[in-house]
Amino acid sequence: MRFGIILLAVIIPFRMFIAQPFIVHGASMDDTFHQSDYLIVDQLSYLLRDPVRGEVIVFKNPQNESQYFIKRIIGLPGEKVTVHNGEVSITTGSTTINLAQPYIGSESPRDAYEQLGDDEYFVMGDNRAVSWDSRYWGGLKRDEIRGRALLRLFPFNQINYLPGNYQYKN
Repeated sequence: MRFGIILLAVIIPFRMFIAQPFIVHGASMDDTFHQSDYLIVDQLSYLLRDPVRGEVIVFKNPQNESQYFIKRIIGLPGEKVTVHNGEVSITTGSTTINLAQPYIGSESPRDAYEQLGDDEYFVMGDNRAVSWDSRYWGGLKRDEIRGRALLRLFPFNQINYLPGNYQYKN
């Protein structure tokens, strides 16, 4: 009995505040992630720091909060994001950069322009042809983000730390 109480006292806070499992559904992140990949989502980091461009995050669907999505952070708060003919450019103040996107699984003809608010992120799937993302519903509010992909545990031949993250050069 005592062991069970101690176990619950450790597991419940761990799952609620530190990390939780996530199973990938759908093809929006192909070829980075595939259907049924088993991930551990880090929920603690974003309590200590802001999300960074290139990180893969899990968040509540902004139009149906009972669903969770996995996408890549493209635009940060306050930036202007332009998607045109598959190219993504980010404007901050008077500076515009074109993003390198070596992780893309497929292109999409869907263009978008979004001026992000102070608490909004622009997210996109790597398989752009099938991804329902910020190009359709705009900026993602910071409080909808649950965490970042910390570990891929399945399939076993693809176990890795911070799977899919891409570090942009400044």
